[in-house]
Amino acid sequence: MKSLSTPHRHRGKLIIVEGIDGSGKSTQISLLSRWLRSQGYAVAFSEWNSSPLVRQTTRRGKKKEMFTPTTFSLIHATDFADRTERYILPLMRAGAIVCADRYAYTAFARDVARGVNRQWVRNLYSFAIRPNIAFYFRTPLDVALSRILGGRDALKYYEAGMDLKISRDVEESFKVFQGRILQEYEDMIEEMGFHVIDATQSIEDQQKQMRAVVKREIGRSLRTQVLRAPVLEQNPEHASGAR
Repeated sequence: MKSLSTPHRHRGKLIIVEGIDGSGKSTQISLLSRWLRSQGYAVAFSEWNSSPLVRQTTRRGKKKEMFTPTTFSLIHATDFADRTERYILPLMRAGAIVCADRYAYTAFARDVARGVNRQWVRNLYSFAIRPNIAFYFRTPLDVALSRILGGRDALKYYEAGMDLKISRDVEESFKVFQGRILQEYEDMIEEMGFHVIDATQSIEDQQKQMRAVVKREIGRSLRTQVLRAPVLEQNPEHASGAR
């Protein structure tokens, strides 16, 4: 099985979630991180596109709708590299568990769906460490759209792929763009070793499956390698990112 090129040699563990917008992955990784903390482990949380280095640039660019697919890809890679070096790696070296809401696979799916060369994107993220566990939340497009619109008034410009001029109708554009992303994720399942979760199940059932995978895959090393310490919260500067 091929995966990210940089091997994982640290005491700590890296658990990540992936899926299209509206898949419920953020809810599930939040619940998992709370559960791990309740077990007495040192747990940290990292969110996609949350580095203070590029946050303001990203927000301005999105507001003015000025990003091309390539510049979007580069700015996300810069964000990812900064968070990896300043936050994720130091915590893993110390023995903490890092739970990440989206990882390099987000770029592999989204950037390619925007027309960026697949190999170029993967080379861009060649420094990314292989996660111990990667969850992929499989969600039908209509379910994802319903969830998003149930929580806010409208779809976001880039979220719906409006920059690609797919359709003037924002919901139709969302379905086409997110459908492309969904296909990229599906094509990566075997290659990247995703643990696939049916995201149409209840929140409780999905969480039970995640915990079972964690216990099966890294349960022994959690008891012998991972740091047991007071809660480790992410630096406030990383606390929330532009979507």
